[in-house]
Amino acid sequence: MSSNKQFKKDFTLQEPICDGGIERALEILKSGKLHRYNVNPGEKGEAALLEEEFAAYMGKKYCLSCASCGSAMYLALKSAGVNPGDKVLCNAYTLAPVPGAIENAGAAIELVDIVDDYTIDLEDLAAKAAAPDAKWFMLSHMRGHITNMDRIMEICNANGLVLIEDCAHTMGATWDQKKSGSFGIAGCFSTQTYKHMNSGEGGLLVTDDPDLIARAIIYSGSYMLYERHTARPDMAVFESLKTQVPNYSCRMDNLRAALLRPQLKDLDIQCERWNKRYRALEKGLSHIEGITCPPRDPKENYVGSSIQFSLVNQNEERIHAFLGGCLEQGVELKWFGNKEPVGFTSAYSSWKYFGELPYLANTQRILAVMCDMRIPLTFTLDDCKLIIEIIEQVAKTVLK
Repeated sequence: MSSNKQFKKDFTLQEPICDGGIERALEILKSGKLHRYNVNPGEKGEAALLEEEFAAYMGKKYCLSCASCGSAMYLALKSAGVNPGDKVLCNAYTLAPVPGAIENAGAAIELVDIVDDYTIDLEDLAAKAAAPDAKWFMLSHMRGHITNMDRIMEICNANGLVLIEDCAHTMGATWDQKKSGSFGIAGCFSTQTYKHMNSGEGGLLVTDDPDLIARAIIYSGSYMLYERHTARPDMAVFESLKTQVPNYSCRMDNLRAALLRPQLKDLDIQCERWNKRYRALEKGLSHIEGITCPPRDPKENYVGSSIQFSLVNQNEERIHAFLGGCLEQGVELKWFGNKEPVGFTSAYSSWKYFGELPYLANTQRILAVMCDMRIPLTFTLDDCKLIIEIIEQVAKTVLK
């Protein structure tokens, strides 16, 4: 195979915002009514409409649009009742906004190990959930990998563990035909540029719990204007809370909501487009010696907007050579084994704001050989084929 193949597309370039979103955004800009509460009497703003539509998509009663998924997670924790000093269980393989939300709530973190398919270690979770002070569980479906949710719910129900889902990478995904984000007391989603709907920054919180959503709406900064939310419970729910819950100003605005509403209509179509690219890459990687992609459970209907694979039995020197060789030919890979946080990757050892953290041997071993690659929809299937050819050529050269 020739060594001069070159991939020339940008791994961070997303598709443009759809025409419907651009047109509605221009209308909002011309009106000047960007703030979600800047609406006429009886008028529903874009943020309120997005909340109605996303709640319906998820099959949930209530939805709140937020400034980011990180703020949605923070609001979910606070609104569910997490108090300063409470312990929150969380898988050790996730990104910095997840522990950031836990720390922001004043809680302590209890890290749970992972297993070779990059999902949470269910045995370790069961053991830690049995502790008398274990009440809260933030499950991160990191990089779109969904664990056995049947077993998750068994563990939560057996131990009185309150589940909040970080679904930043699983919008549109399901486990056994049930949508990711609909298992716990709350589900939190991202609309940041590299996620499944793009508003630059943004988040969505869904729940069926009227008290939780009422608190979240007030926390988000509703200025006693919560009647202008339409994916909410009865106004009476707010009465006992309105002077007890502070304003944290975590709202989404009408402009971002206007960008998102047309994208929601095409979300399932977009998810399948990602999966076609993912499957092509997964098939190609599975035939390269020295590389493994863990199999996925048939019950998991994932959204393959990124792909992860492991470099079997490789040391740090060879991994650096592999990453460098791929990058020289235009294939940008992330690596979770870096000793320091780089770009969008981070290892739990870098969350030093929690104080001393445990050494989790399995998580360390797995992340030490894990590579990660974005799959933007600007890539074609032919692009995926070329990427595989480059990875295979580099692997043959440097992986022994």
